[in-house]
Amino acid sequence: MFRVLEITKDMVRKSIERDRGRERYVEAISKSLWPWQESLLIILVGLLAMLDYVSTYAFLEFSGNNNVYESSLIASWALQINGFKGLLLVDIIAVTALITIAISVRFTYTIFGFRVFGRAAFVVVLTPYVIVTMAVIYNNVVLTFL
Repeated sequence: MFRVLEITKDMVRKSIERDRGRERYVEAISKSLWPWQESLLIILVGLLAMLDYVSTYAFLEFSGNNNVYESSLIASWALQINGFKGLLLVDIIAVTALITIAISVRFTYTIFGFRVFGRAAFVVVLTPYVIVTMAVIYNNVVLTFL
């Protein structure tokens, strides 16, 4: 019984040593994706969420085309049920959930002593949202004024 515990403990120790050896590469990738403080990424996500809501409102209200609609299923449902108030609520819930997941993952990694991996996970969770939302905002603005 004790032999099994010793083998398991040795495997965990070797795994941690391997992960520590990869920290500098993970940190370099993380810093290349987002070289600034993590708090600025949260601020950017919030600003982009607001711009997304405003650009969607402008697109749906002022585009002059009656055949436009919200393409996201949940957002479309919220828009049909409660109008733009429902859309705002869905946007707030989605962004809050995404930020909560990113912070939770970072916190969990940090608790176990992997601060660098925590930062990388935080950046990897939020960066795709930033990229996609920037494209959506651009699309909304272009289609509103065309």
